[in-house]
Amino acid sequence: MEEEEEEVTDIKLQLFHNTVREHIILLLLIILLYLSSYVIVSRFRRRDRDDLYSNDEDEVLVYRISFWLCTFTLAVAEGAAMLLPVSIASNEVLLLYPNSYYVKWLNSSLIQGLWNHVFLFSNLSLFVFLPFVYLFSESTGFVGHKKGILARVYETFTVFILMAIIVLVLTAVLSAVFGIEKFQFFWFLNLGSVHLPFLYSCVSFLGVMLMLICTPYGFVRLFGVVNQVLVRPLLLRDVNEEYSAFYMEEASVKRKLANIELQNVSILDATNGHRLTNGHARRFAAEPLLSHIYQRKNLGSDSVEAHQLLNDRLKELYSERKELDKLRKSSTFQRTFVYPLAMLLLLFCTAVTILLVVQNTLELLIGIKALPLSTRQFTLGISSLSKLGPFGAGLEVCLIFYLGATSIVGFYSMPFMRNVRPKRRQTSLPQLMLNCGFMLVLSSALPLLSRIIGITNFDLLGDFGAIEWLGNFQIVLLYNLVFGTTTALCLANKFTATVRRELRARLVENYVLFTNYISFIN
Repeated sequence: MEEEEEEVTDIKLQLFHNTVREHIILLLLIILLYLSSYVIVSRFRRRDRDDLYSNDEDEVLVYRISFWLCTFTLAVAEGAAMLLPVSIASNEVLLLYPNSYYVKWLNSSLIQGLWNHVFLFSNLSLFVFLPFVYLFSESTGFVGHKKGILARVYETFTVFILMAIIVLVLTAVLSAVFGIEKFQFFWFLNLGSVHLPFLYSCVSFLGVMLMLICTPYGFVRLFGVVNQVLVRPLLLRDVNEEYSAFYMEEASVKRKLANIELQNVSILDATNGHRLTNGHARRFAAEPLLSHIYQRKNLGSDSVEAHQLLNDRLKELYSERKELDKLRKSSTFQRTFVYPLAMLLLLFCTAVTILLVVQNTLELLIGIKALPLSTRQFTLGISSLSKLGPFGAGLEVCLIFYLGATSIVGFYSMPFMRNVRPKRRQTSLPQLMLNCGFMLVLSSALPLLSRIIGITNFDLLGDFGAIEWLGNFQIVLLYNLVFGTTTALCLANKFTATVRRELRARLVENYVLFTNYISFIN
């Protein structure tokens, strides 16, 4: 009996130590993610009197609370984006080192807890923190009450509760319409088990649809971004000679502008009041300004047009000279190896992604591939999820990060995001809230997108795998078809645009020559 009691005590003690260890690891991860998010948000937030340096202490406190919650939301977005890569890497590490003492802390319970915590914090950030932050920053207190931070808190909670009731009633109605649950009088009793997961599934569906638009466009846009950031190789070009030519042309344009301005300036002699001609103006221009007063004439239409053309050309020369100066200062290794390697990596990742989407579509049609919906318990370290072993798992991790990067680049390259796009040191607090919300929606949809298009076979854990629409065959198949088709069309349009423009120009030129020849014969 004593031995059995000691075994039970040891098991309970082991469970206690495992739980404490998991919570400590999760706390350390949250701290690291929060610190990185704090650095990112601090880089973009605006630091002027309107946002931070207010004389009102209440405004300063409201700004700090809003800033902290926005930073926490971005930290949750980073955690959601890293769910699948961390899980895949953990599975491969346990396969490579099954008996290592240093990876004993890495187990299925820890990864499962990570997925559950990210799902919980995603719901809290989307439906509680961000709405509360916006209402709190816009609140002023009820009319007739004493102004202060408590009055703003009361108003925020009141409006937030009213909005929450409206949203939850609409969610209950939608869940009844779609047949998820029959509408009952005590519907609010199933708030946490039915309605909130249904609401999050709707948001995740919107995020996946948004990534369907942004990711193919991001594939194309990312090539342009790399082309702007990195220095291209020099093929049969003398950069120093081109730089000197642009520099001399820029100096010539500046002299022409100065001549135009000087020809339209007359000098009024302060001693005798005679107006000097344009020819004498050049001679007296170098004299002290105390004895002469310059009067600018109204520019004629020809002068205005020439002045505008020269200014435009000067701006073009300055940008081209700046680009050439960047080429001059770049190293040979950067020009020769970095740019081609980056382009090859982009082409490789894009091609592999398209091939995986095509393979996943065919397997879904044949019936080999299962749907992304998964509610079973997954155990780490049993078998590799890739046929290529650790190399395939590493490739899957790289492709997931690549999908995240392309979706963000494509999203912020959209025309409707031009006014919302964050700028360094110029982003206001409402823009920070909106961008953090967008990042959370895209990051939460990234694991779903990776699983839907077949980038990885890792099952979605926790409540992520229980989202209802993931079990709909028509939605998953149609999504794969649309994603693969739009990506291929966008890339074909990108790489054949120059050839198509040249062909169109040649066809137009031949048509003009043919019509002229016909008219000449007639």
